[in-house]
This record gives sequence, structure tokens and C-alpha cells, in this order.
Amino acid sequence: MSAFLKEQLDYEIDEEHFWTDSKVVLGYINNEARRFHVFVANRVQRIRQNSSTEQWHYVETGRNPADHASRGLTACQLTPSNWFTGPKFLWEREISIKDDPVSELKLGDPEVRSGNVLTTASSKWAAVLRAVAQLQMLAMGQGRGKSSTVQERKKAELFVIRLVQQRAFGKEMEQLERTSKLSKTCSLFKLNPFLQDGVLRVGGRLMEASLPDEVKHPAVLPKDSHVTRLIIGYCHERIQHQGRGMTLNEIRRNGYWIVGGSKAVASHLRQCFWCRKFRRPVEEQKMADLPEDRVEISPPFTYCGIDCFGPFRIKQGRKEHKRYGLLFTCMCSRAVHIEVLEDMTTDAFINALRCFIAIRGPVRQIRCDQGSNFIGAKNELNNAMRELDSDRLGAYLVERQCDFLMNAPHASHTGGVWERQIRTVRNVLTSLVEQSQGRLDDASLRTFLYESMYIVNSRPLSVENINDPTHLEPLTPNHLITMKSSVALPPPGLFVKEDLYARKRWRRVQFLTEQFWSRWRKEYLLSLTLRQKWHVPRRNIEIGDIVMVKDDNVVRSHWPLARVTGTVTDKDGLVRKAKVDLGKEGRALERPIQQLVLLLESDN
Repeated sequence: MSAFLKEQLDYEIDEEHFWTDSKVVLGYINNEARRFHVFVANRVQRIRQNSSTEQWHYVETGRNPADHASRGLTACQLTPSNWFTGPKFLWEREISIKDDPVSELKLGDPEVRSGNVLTTASSKWAAVLRAVAQLQMLAMGQGRGKSSTVQERKKAELFVIRLVQQRAFGKEMEQLERTSKLSKTCSLFKLNPFLQDGVLRVGGRLMEASLPDEVKHPAVLPKDSHVTRLIIGYCHERIQHQGRGMTLNEIRRNGYWIVGGSKAVASHLRQCFWCRKFRRPVEEQKMADLPEDRVEISPPFTYCGIDCFGPFRIKQGRKEHKRYGLLFTCMCSRAVHIEVLEDMTTDAFINALRCFIAIRGPVRQIRCDQGSNFIGAKNELNNAMRELDSDRLGAYLVERQCDFLMNAPHASHTGGVWERQIRTVRNVLTSLVEQSQGRLDDASLRTFLYESMYIVNSRPLSVENINDPTHLEPLTPNHLITMKSSVALPPPGLFVKEDLYARKRWRRVQFLTEQFWSRWRKEYLLSLTLRQKWHVPRRNIEIGDIVMVKDDNVVRSHWPLARVTGTVTDKDGLVRKAKVDLGKEGRALERPIQQLVLLLESDN
């Protein structure tokens, strides 16, 4: 408006002032450090082009007549207001302008662009040399703003090296000045050091080599100096973030010898963001304890793990169709049950689940991955149960419904209890299929799956005494499922011998059940004590950590960056799952830590 009036009225105004009751707007106009989104950025740029920040001032809302138009006053309210006259302080002969402090913009402001702040070195080695060279030139009166030459930067380098060495190796340098040699107990003795122009250099055995003097006799540096870290970072970037050996070679080629340099370089590489991105392995954590449903006695298939496998091609008439196997494995007895799926839909899974329950009895809990058919079945069953909440029968069913416990996506190792069974079934099924002639049909496929189920359930759960002819028959899941045993010897335990041959069949069933669980505890459960891998606890993933999310479908350099927004802590206090935010894509994912690569740790 001001620019328009000056242009149309052809006025020359010596001094202009603008008032607003929005401290946020004043913060935008006075801000130099932050960037804004497009709309606000364009307006701020136009304001800054037509005015200066000193022209803008704050006015209280009660004294601002512009609010009357935006709030809508009645005629009675508008007449006595300052709408027609303006604020009273504008009618004074001398307008007093208060320099109110501008409020600092908060990071949560929706108009302020958020940026990823990465922790890096506060200065670079080349920048340090340029700055020191400029200071030396000013001290010598060579003028301001003149660029430093290579020789001047070399002098600055020797100056910085001497300062570092005097602080770290002052006693050794004094001893060399007095006696020209060091004691055998000195940490630098093996380097055969000497002083040259006040710089401590390595003697070594390369005196006759056709190399530059600074390479034959590099300057000695301590490993814990800030200058040393800058030099390591400079050389590491020059070789494009290669490994420890190449970084050490580049450091020595530039004329530096770091005491304990291998450890110093390794420490730098561990903290280097790009090296983490290119080569750091995914996170891991100590293997979790077995869940309660795997170590407590329960009826067969009360607690199950499920997964699908296949496809298998079958022939109906002249058409070929795909069929899949749905494997149920008992978490306790390790028995398996297999059903045939016509497709991978939710309806097919629910039908197979009902067939399984009709044969094996009710299921209390099912563990599975997050397949779309499993998620759909879980939602449909939950909705059906909620519809029955109004009556007593519904409440009874809701209390006894089947719970679904789903693993985090891409956490196949968490379902090892059924993944291993699928591998076993595949091995058995492959041998059976090879013996069949021609193509499979539905009946033959179902037969093959049931044969596989029987063979797998006949496998021994422990093999400690399998070659001992005096030992009992190896324990198998079929001992519990079929309640039949081929063991001829009297079973051990405290019992009445006649119960084994009694007419009351339930006593025989009870006896076989007790014998199974007794041997299950001794032979199978104790074999699960040792962890096969992941023995040592590691650092827990924390909220605020910056990670890369592993994606097997793209190359490592294109894995997306994400920020950890939540963690799931197990009973032992260790984190094995985390929720991550992909930022620009606006997606929140749950992933196991084995799918995450830690890049930057949070400040917490």
C-alpha cells in the first residue's frame, strides 16, 4: 500500500513507519537465519525490498484499529472506536517509538522450514590453514583481503604443528634439544625422532629413499588432539571415505605420523556419517527370551504360530491352478498341522482356520507375520466379536476369542519357530512330489500335505540319546497328538502298574500325557537354553536417532533416511522394534532393529 501510494501520488516521504500487532510477523521480517515456506518467503522478500526492518514496530491489539474490520463491530461499537481517527499516539507532535524486542522464532512454527542438522567438525583443516595464514599476513602488515599463497599456507601449517607438538610432546622436545636422543622408556623412542626447524619429525629408515623430505620424515602428532582429528578428516575426505588402511596411507603421504594412528583413524571412521551410510551393518540386539507360550505346558495347538508357503501348481481338467499351504505349529509341543488354501485371500484363510479348529480344537492365541490375509482375518474376527457384545453368549465368546499377535514387518527371524517348520515340510514334500507321476490335483496335493504333516510330527524333538539302544523311544509330537506309543518297556514314573492295562481308557490317556510332558521338560525344553547367536546386549535404539531403513529392493545408497519416533522395550529392558518417521514421505513405519542402520545418535 505504501509503495502504491508513493507511486500514484508522486510523493517523496522522508521517513516512514509501520505498525503491526503480530509479533510473529515481526519475527519473520527481522529474521536472517531461518528459511520459510514459499508463501511466507515471498511476502517477507517483498516487504524487505520496499522497507527496512527499522521501520517496523509493535502496537498492542487494543490500540490497533485494523482489528475492528477483521472482528466486525456493530455501528454502536464502531462510532466511539478509533476506526475513524486512528491510534491516539499518531496525533502527538512527537511520536515515541519503543524498540520492543522481537520474539525469537520457535522450531515448531509451521512456516519455518525444518532441516536436518548433522554433527560435523566445527572447522576444516584447509580452512584453519587459510585463517592462520591470513592472520600471519595481517600481523606482518601485508594488507587485508589478499589471498594467501601456497608458501604462506605452508608456514601456517608448520606454525600450527609446532603449537600442537609443544603441548603434547614438550618434555620430549626439550630432551632432544639437550641430548639429541630420547630414553628407551619414552613412547617415541622407536620412531627415532629429531627436531627440524622446531618441528618434531620421525627419523625412520627411509633416509635414502627418493621421496620428498616431509614424506620420509613426517611430523609427529598426538592421537587425541583436535588438530589431529581435523587432519584425519581432511585426508579421509580426499580418498572419498575409503577404509582405515588407505586413510593412514594418505595421512603419511601428506607428511604426518600420528602416534597410535590406527586406533585414531578407526575411531574417526566409526563416527563418520558417510562411512556409516556406506558400510555400517544393520543393528542387532541380544536374542530375546522364549515367550511364555513356548515354555509352559498347554494342550496341543492352544498357542500356535502360522504362515503360508507355496505356491503349488495343480491341474483341474485342462486348467492349471495355484494352491498354497497354511502351516500351524504348536508353540509348545512343536507339532504341525497343514491346511490347503485355494488362494491368499482373507476368506480362504478364515475357512482354513475354521477347519483347523474343528479338527484340533479351540485356539487361544496365534502368532504370525503381517500378511494382508492375516490382518484382514484379524479385523473381520474382531468386528464379528464386537457385534455379539450385547448378550451373554457374545461376552462369553469375546472372552475366549482367538488373539492375534503379529510380528513387526520384515522381522522373519522373529517367526523362526514356524519358518523352520516350513523348511522341514518343504524338504519332506519335495521328496514326495518327486515320487508322484504326472501333475498334481487337489486330492493328491492334500494327501501329500497330510503325509508331510505325519512325517514331520514323527520327528524326534531331541537327539541326545537317539543312538542308545537302552534308551526310550525318542520323543515326538505324535506321542501327544495321537496318544499312541510304540515303546514296549514299562514307562518310568510313580504310578500304579495296573493303570496301564486298565479298562478305563482315560487313565491310560492321562498316563501317556503325563509321560509326554515329563520327557518334554527333560529332553526338549532344556535343549532350548542356549542362544544360537546374538549373545551380547548392544546399545538400545533411542527416540531421536537418525537411521537408514533397509530395503532389499534398492541399492544401499538409496535406502531412505528416517528418524526414530518410538521404541518397544521388552521385559529384559532391550529394544528390538522401533517406529520410524520417513520425513518428507510422511510415513510412519514399524521395523525390527535388524532392518535399521544407525547413522547419528540422539543427544539424549
